[in-house]
Amino acid sequence: MIKARIPAQNPDANLKPYETSYKTFSWAEAEGQFTWSETGKINITYEAIDRWADKPDTSNKKAFIFDYKGHITSYTYAEVKVMVCQWAALLTYYGFNTGDRLFIYLPPCPEIYFVILACSRLGVIFTPLYQTLGYEELEERIGNAEPRGIITHPDLAERLPVEAMGMVENIFFIEGPLPGLFTGEVSVKDLISQMPKTLEPAWVKAETALYMIYSSGSTGPPKGVIHAHRDMLGHMITAKNVLDIREDSILWTDADPAWVTGTAYGVFAPLLCGATSVIQADPFSSSTWYRTLEKHKISVWYTTPLTIMRLMETGEDLPTRYDLSFLRHIATVGKSLTPEQFYWVKKNMRLSPHDTFWMTETGMICLANFPSMDIKPGSMGKPVPGVKAAVLDENGMPLPFLSMGELAIKTDWPCLMTGLWNDMERYRSYFRFEGWFMTGDMAFMDEEGYFYHQGRIDDLIKVGEKLIGPYEIEHTLQQHPSVLESAVISKGSHNNGPILKAFITPARGVTPSARLNREIRAFVKGNISSEVPLNEIEFIQRLPKTSSGKLLRRVLRARELGLPDGNPLEMKD
Repeated sequence: MIKARIPAQNPDANLKPYETSYKTFSWAEAEGQFTWSETGKINITYEAIDRWADKPDTSNKKAFIFDYKGHITSYTYAEVKVMVCQWAALLTYYGFNTGDRLFIYLPPCPEIYFVILACSRLGVIFTPLYQTLGYEELEERIGNAEPRGIITHPDLAERLPVEAMGMVENIFFIEGPLPGLFTGEVSVKDLISQMPKTLEPAWVKAETALYMIYSSGSTGPPKGVIHAHRDMLGHMITAKNVLDIREDSILWTDADPAWVTGTAYGVFAPLLCGATSVIQADPFSSSTWYRTLEKHKISVWYTTPLTIMRLMETGEDLPTRYDLSFLRHIATVGKSLTPEQFYWVKKNMRLSPHDTFWMTETGMICLANFPSMDIKPGSMGKPVPGVKAAVLDENGMPLPFLSMGELAIKTDWPCLMTGLWNDMERYRSYFRFEGWFMTGDMAFMDEEGYFYHQGRIDDLIKVGEKLIGPYEIEHTLQQHPSVLESAVISKGSHNNGPILKAFITPARGVTPSARLNREIRAFVKGNISSEVPLNEIEFIQRLPKTSSGKLLRRVLRARELGLPDGNPLEMKD
């Protein structure tokens, strides 16, 4: 465990001091920040757009800045409201009602965000999809959700599975010409401007479904995780307390809206706070990322350790060429920051990156390193106010400090998923201990209440009488100068105990060899325990990861067994 301690970056952040705020926080009191606490009328789009667009002093404030291929387009809250109403009117014209499903399958464009908010305005359940999804992946999702409509681009039309489109009444194309492949094709480019510019929101219940995000694994079908309008409470509070968002903030969440982070903290959270959200739609390059931070004067950046690693690969000279003085807070999500990544950012960007933990199913940040709190590099931080977390054993009992078990979160918080689409049995499996949501992640907590992620629960490895996670072995492996990255899996066991295999990406300039193999195994045994059964090492060019940079050990395990391993880039947990 890393014992280093970094003093609080911003003692004057929104959340201060942590301990007092945590003890006194109340979700019921937080509801008072929304208009529906007085009116009783609930709709997330009204709280995110209308209440700012309808005020003279905020109506012309920028809501979105869209940056793509060198072309920058900005939209004020008033302009967004008009576009959202027109899109909502179009959907209404074609018969969409509360509870209907609409898939958003588009290349980067502002329409993604207008449609998300238009669906929210009507109570239509939206599902953003990666534009990289293939024929079979689309067929699986369409067959599961049976959407009433799909909005897409002609360039993507041929990927749509004809056999699965029977329940789809309309396919909306944002540009022409129409491909003529399906019934119900509609070109909306000229229709939108003809739609009315005002439309009353559909007033819904707090638990009315808002969106559905598909989270895939290497085994079993993708799961449609459902979230509700009540999520707005968790989005806004965590944006303020964790990301330190204020009305004058410019937030860049560099995540695709098909990933829950892109929807929750790229769309709703900044708008609920009355802030500005930047959308950089170009493919990743270090210069593009630095240029975006400088050009748009980003004040809060929510990114991933994978992005940090990519920036590190291009060296320490590049960040010195850009003015990053407006940047006051960096937060990350997707996997735990390594100490190396943490200190690189601190050195080269003059700020400490703040790790956060949450899942598609939790709907909001649940554990975090807060800007007003000391950081322990390698830790996920502490629970956000309003959330109670614990480490439980196999019987659902809380474990003492520094004991590894399964990370659990006490129900209920506002953003907890309301279900999995057409999969109640799988949904119930998350709540096998009464009153707890079981994350499936291994963790331990230190004496000060900081939590440390140790991998997925099915990655536990027993060495002698001790349970250790692959993270501990991987962390040791990465101390070896010949190792760039590593992943450790269990291949089962024999009479003498478990069999472990390490997959290693060698450092630049290192040539794998049998001698290096033996040297690395001896290095692990010497630094952890002679009982660590690291029997095999395989050198590979690249480890399988999600698009957010989360290591997928189960993909490696599936490959070892000769099983289908899925598409890592579309996996989120």
